[in-house]
Amino acid sequence: MMLRLTWVQAEDLIGHELRQAAQDGRDAAAVGAVERRWVTAGGHLAPDRAGASATPATPELRALAGELLDELAALPSPLAADEPTGLAAIRATWPQHATTPRPAAYDALHAAWLGRAAGCLLGKPVEKLPLAGIRALARSTGNWPLDGWFTEVGLDPELAAAYPWNRRSAPTSLAENIDGMPEDDDLNYPLLALLLLQRYGPGFTTEDVARLWLDELPAGRTFTAERVAYRNLLDGLEPPAAAVHRNPFREWIGAQIRADVFGWTNPGDPARAAEQAHHDAVLTHTANGVYGEMFTAAAVAAAASGTVDVHGAIEAGLTVVPPGSRYARAVGLGVELARAHEDFDTVVDALHAEYADHHWVHVLPNAALLAAALTHADGDFSGSVCRAVSGGWDTDSNGATAGSIAGLLAGHPDALGERWTAPLKNRLATTVAGFDGIGFDELARLTLEART
Repeated sequence: MMLRLTWVQAEDLIGHELRQAAQDGRDAAAVGAVERRWVTAGGHLAPDRAGASATPATPELRALAGELLDELAALPSPLAADEPTGLAAIRATWPQHATTPRPAAYDALHAAWLGRAAGCLLGKPVEKLPLAGIRALARSTGNWPLDGWFTEVGLDPELAAAYPWNRRSAPTSLAENIDGMPEDDDLNYPLLALLLLQRYGPGFTTEDVARLWLDELPAGRTFTAERVAYRNLLDGLEPPAAAVHRNPFREWIGAQIRADVFGWTNPGDPARAAEQAHHDAVLTHTANGVYGEMFTAAAVAAAASGTVDVHGAIEAGLTVVPPGSRYARAVGLGVELARAHEDFDTVVDALHAEYADHHWVHVLPNAALLAAALTHADGDFSGSVCRAVSGGWDTDSNGATAGSIAGLLAGHPDALGERWTAPLKNRLATTVAGFDGIGFDELARLTLEART
């Protein structure tokens, strides 16, 4: 069997870059010309959901794909002025931040780690499934509106065949199979952030993040933008070039899942949390992809202060995002729809209609869904993670971030409910060296020590 290296081959990237170019509003005639050249040469536009074309490209076709990726990247975006990537330009859009740094609370950090794990685990078996499949599977077992772990017990066999669980996750994430928290990139990145602060301190640079990844992060545990940036680092491209060279995933969700530790360690200081998140995010992302990490870090920092509710946390997150950006509009739309509709399925349907042209891992639809889920649940932990997962798209990532924020606001592991925490067995599996098998109580202690 031939080894297919997904997310990095030029022929697998061209379709994604064409879609991103259209969403950016780059010159339609030039984009169309690139697409015609690619299709005429025999190229495919739709890689599978794992990121690979059906067949490997010839050397000639791969070389053409690289040339076309560079041509597309050189086309200016009319949205660039409203969506800067540089920290100074982003900071220029901020209002005056009133910071109220406060002591971090161990119990709240413990609940946040547990909440992140539980939300992630809830979403793992249905990752990559379409919304209709998620709803049908849950309804078949009497679990809709979603209110607990997915299960195969009592599942209609025809539905099971039509909508198979995520094959890598089902053995460890269905209700009948959970035995501790299995490895997931949504938990690996917070571990790396802890290592980052331990090794380099709060003044770390993007170059420090790159060094840490090359030292501690297995390349096979990276995906989409992170894998492209990793490849670019190995090719000798340093930040910020590592984030942009032939990287059509630079505005996807990858950076948004790396934010929590920067918020947890800066309670009451959303601006500082966002600045640290920016240093991390620009290794792999630009513009809206960067805003995802900054928004989440700031929202978590506000929640960690113990002085705001979930709505205040979302508002704090928006203060660090350029107001004219598509990311700010996505969050605003999620909040608006959640406030307007009592039925959350109606909210989700509207979001899926709005973002029908976006990939399921793009940051914008997922940001809108996250904001909607948190707003609609009004701070309730179970409601937050279940709504985030029930909305589809990147189910484990949205569940993880919703669980982190809602867990933090809950303030204590007991407030999450034993049905969510007991199956985790205070044990996290990971390939990040030194952390495999660690308990969430110990992670909370390490986070407390890393407070900057």
